[in-house]
Amino acid sequence: MEKRVPLENYVQYPEAEMRDRVSRFTQNLLRRRTVRDYSDKPVERAVIEQAIIAAGSAPSGANHQPWHFVVLTDADKRRALREAAEAEERAFYDGKAPQEWLDALAPLGTDASKPFLEHAPVLIAVFAQKRGGEEIGQDKKNYYIHESVGIACGFLLAALHEAGLVTLTHTPNPMRFLNEVCERPAGEKPYMLIVGGYPAEDATVPEHALVKKRLDEITTWL
Repeated sequence: MEKRVPLENYVQYPEAEMRDRVSRFTQNLLRRRTVRDYSDKPVERAVIEQAIIAAGSAPSGANHQPWHFVVLTDADKRRALREAAEAEERAFYDGKAPQEWLDALAPLGTDASKPFLEHAPVLIAVFAQKRGGEEIGQDKKNYYIHESVGIACGFLLAALHEAGLVTLTHTPNPMRFLNEVCERPAGEKPYMLIVGGYPAEDATVPEHALVKKRLDEITTWL
């Protein structure tokens, strides 16, 4: 039988404060950039843990929370991950990727070399779980896995940005090497690799990445 409890911690703000809060939040997110040049300055573990707690609060199908986050800070692990990822990336750039895809990536200046995977102090590998449940140890079918894990990754990126870190999302294809490097079971599917840390003093970003569509181009009101 379904058990319901009162809604707690909800705060309704005056309209002026609502506009101010969402505006400040938006302006902060608009500063976010995908960064490939990292300092080796370490990140406090508590910061990453709080960001993952935020990610874990994301909505999910049947509240099964079908995700697992593996944080890699060990230098040897990051080096092994870089080597495995670059092997897949070389295959991608040397023939697997259609020309249209390569043309789309060209303004960003990306190639098979991924030094940030080794230089950045924190890598977070996100895995999607096909089976699980709302409690650890359960073996139920998970639902809306892709959507749920995607939302959690969005929460994680926003939380890391709020903390003052820069990030990059990396999705080599295929990504099964992450199961071995991260020591995760075959039933979990690698979903995304999130790179985090402080920017290098000489960090740059592609000018092309600053182009964002206007509100009227991405919105329809009916």
